[in-house]
Amino acid sequence: MTREDMMDLALDLAREAAEAGEVPVGCVITDPAGRIVGRGRNRREERGDATAHAELEAIRQACEALGDWRLEGCALAVTLEPCPMCAGAIINARIPTVVFGAREAVSGSCGSVIDLFSERYGHRPAVFGGVREEACAALLRGFFRGKR
Repeated sequence: MTREDMMDLALDLAREAAEAGEVPVGCVITDPAGRIVGRGRNRREERGDATAHAELEAIRQACEALGDWRLEGCALAVTLEPCPMCAGAIINARIPTVVFGAREAVSGSCGSVIDLFSERYGHRPAVFGGVREEACAALLRGFFRGKR
């Protein structure tokens, strides 16, 4: 599965989030064979939980599907650059490949505010930003325009 294919699936989940009144962020995780093993979307409003981010939901689901907290060989695609919490979860889960769409100027932790993946942690994933960036950014802009 290509990075673009993964991002298209993540965009579908982001649209679901927007329809539910959540910030439109979606995430998918594939195993080494390219099968989807984790899906997530923002659910902070629904759950009243600050940690209910798309990446964390997808990571939990992938760990359950694979029966291991180590997601070595997996790839994660998310429509918005991960925040520090999600970047930390990616590091802890040992996910080797991170693909994101839109940059996040407020809390982006893959280079927009800080690059946590370049720090001296025991794991450094390969990061590919800007995949389907305009589609991801447009979805976010439309959502927030509707809120104002």
